[in-house]
Amino acid sequence: MIIIDYKDRRPIYEQIVEKFQMLIAKGILEPDSQMPSVRKQATDLAINPNTIQKAYTILEQSGYIYPVKGRGNFVTGGEHLAKQKQDAFLKDFEDSLGQAWELGVSAKELHERIRKVYKEGEV
Repeated sequence: MIIIDYKDRRPIYEQIVEKFQMLIAKGILEPDSQMPSVRKQATDLAINPNTIQKAYTILEQSGYIYPVKGRGNFVTGGEHLAKQKQDAFLKDFEDSLGQAWELGVSAKELHERIRKVYKEGEV
């Protein structure tokens, strides 16, 4: 479910947070479904359980998961989280478009790149 990229310069816990956020936002992890236990996830990824615990704490603080005492962590309803993630992406995208305009990248080139990414995503 989660794959760590050891070439990525970001800390492992940040990669884990991002992957779970995407799984929740896309609805792959359904609302109120139980998250893998810290111990199991640490074993599956062969990393320190404290790293998983840190990622889960961030996910909880961000509203993606909630704890149930004695039972573990569960996924929060994802509709508003998906919208929140999309809004953040679109804001970053608008910033990138502004940079592209300043660098002289044409609208035609942007359209071609977008079509290419979406076409490759469909394959």
